[in-house]
Amino acid sequence: DEEFDELCFEFGLELDEITSEKDIISKEKGEEKAKGASDVVLYKIDVPANRYDLLCLEGLVRGLQVFKERINVPRYEKIIPAEGEGQRLIITEQTAQIRPHAVAAVLRNITFTKDRYDSFIDLQEKLHQNICRKRALVAIGTHDLDTISGPFTFTAKAPSEIKFKPLNQSKEYTASQIMDLYRTDSHLRHYLHLIENKPRYPVIYDSNGVVLSMPPIINGDHTKISLNTRNVFIECTGTDLTKAKIVLDIIVTMFSEYCEKPFTVEAAEVVYPNGKTHIYPELAYRTEKVKPEYINKKVGISETPSSLAKLLTRMCLKSHVTGNGNHIEIEIPPTRADIIHACDIVEDAAIAYGYNNIQMVIPKTYTIANQLPLNKLAELLRQDLAAAGFTEALTFALCSQEDIADKLGMDISATNAVRIANPKTAEFQVARTTLLPGLLKTIAANRKMPLPLKLFEISDIVVKDPNTDVGARNYRHLCAIYYNKSPGFEIIHGLLDRVMQLLEVPPNEENGYTIKAAEGTAFFPGRCAEVFAKGQSIGKLGVIHPDVITKFELTMPCSALEINIEPFV
Repeated sequence: DEEFDELCFEFGLELDEITSEKDIISKEKGEEKAKGASDVVLYKIDVPANRYDLLCLEGLVRGLQVFKERINVPRYEKIIPAEGEGQRLIITEQTAQIRPHAVAAVLRNITFTKDRYDSFIDLQEKLHQNICRKRALVAIGTHDLDTISGPFTFTAKAPSEIKFKPLNQSKEYTASQIMDLYRTDSHLRHYLHLIENKPRYPVIYDSNGVVLSMPPIINGDHTKISLNTRNVFIECTGTDLTKAKIVLDIIVTMFSEYCEKPFTVEAAEVVYPNGKTHIYPELAYRTEKVKPEYINKKVGISETPSSLAKLLTRMCLKSHVTGNGNHIEIEIPPTRADIIHACDIVEDAAIAYGYNNIQMVIPKTYTIANQLPLNKLAELLRQDLAAAGFTEALTFALCSQEDIADKLGMDISATNAVRIANPKTAEFQVARTTLLPGLLKTIAANRKMPLPLKLFEISDIVVKDPNTDVGARNYRHLCAIYYNKSPGFEIIHGLLDRVMQLLEVPPNEENGYTIKAAEGTAFFPGRCAEVFAKGQSIGKLGVIHPDVITKFELTMPCSALEINIEPFV
């Protein structure tokens, strides 16, 4: 286990944990549920999101074997069948509105075992979740070629016109019935929305009208793959042609290993609505040239060109030195769609060299870090508010709509709050627009503590702002609260004066701060004042309204201050 962990680390992966089905179930659902589950050891390996070629056992093992220099990088070949003998997939123009692209290929004379079959299905599932963006961009269908006869047609029809027996079902359904059938299916219901409200659903037929699949929902039962399947027809339909090509390349390169002639794929012809044809899979190899000194400089090593070429070859990027050692020529295989720029090649060279083997050096540029002025001011104020006898609280940045609106006597639309689209709990629906509710809830949770309770918080609040790139803006607020048998307005007012004294803002109108009588929905009428400084309103202080106090389940009077400290930075 330790050796394998070390190997994963060297290869740029992380062995997350060593566990078993039994352990996983008992952790999530308790010991009882885990009885009878398998004890077989499972390795959980974290694979970077860009390495689609490591998402199945075949690719991972192949990558590690090449890395350990036990095997050479395999050469993937596509075999173009004789004229008229290959499979054809014809795309009709009806698909243009919903899923315009399709690619296809055939794996000939493949031998499945239980493990290989499971891995084959598993890879499709992982690709669906990752590069296919939950089937929105690409959906994969794999079929037993011997149960159908080409050419195949990819078209789109009205849901009532499509009728077939879906995978693992016992009878035929129309497309609309299939939608209803899977609405409660824990796995498939997440994909229904992709085509549900469209007038036509995409569908693939063979020459006899047998339905292969209704992408991106479900395959037909007729073409189901079993352990005895010898020839597999693979089709990928989608809204993004580039992604569809990558997905097809990954599937065929991973599993062509099990074909009678390993690493060969039979090409299929795709006919577009305009009559043009294209042969897939592309399985395109390309070469890039990189200067050895570029790699050395970026990584911070000094290797010879030939040893850099060897490092890259270990990462499945077959490389050799050209032109008196001035360049390294790198062949990028179809499995490595993640290599877009020279920097991706440099990264692989660094992984093969070993991050731990790169010498640590002090950077050439000498810079001194500094605290953000706003944070520095907040830190200084925290110290002095604590010295004034107030206790610091840190509350959640998210709260419920009631907290910032209803309980403070405001309307939610007036708060300008940022909403969370899919809140997990009612407590976290919006980002807070004021610090007051957090402190009032803190007092409610500490009612058993001896009075008076004096709390403060200096944190960010969030409001919508259409003029910023993200549509919202943060402000650093200071909020303090005094809770006792009497309101203690003078204590909060005294605290404001102390804060201003610390900020060296004098109590006058010209260049200092003033307070003026005001109204606030959360405050008692006639007991609320607005604070002006630097020529602008920076917040309010006052006695909290009895309605607000009862809504937060408190029983004593209470006064509060909330100001924006950003103008003082």
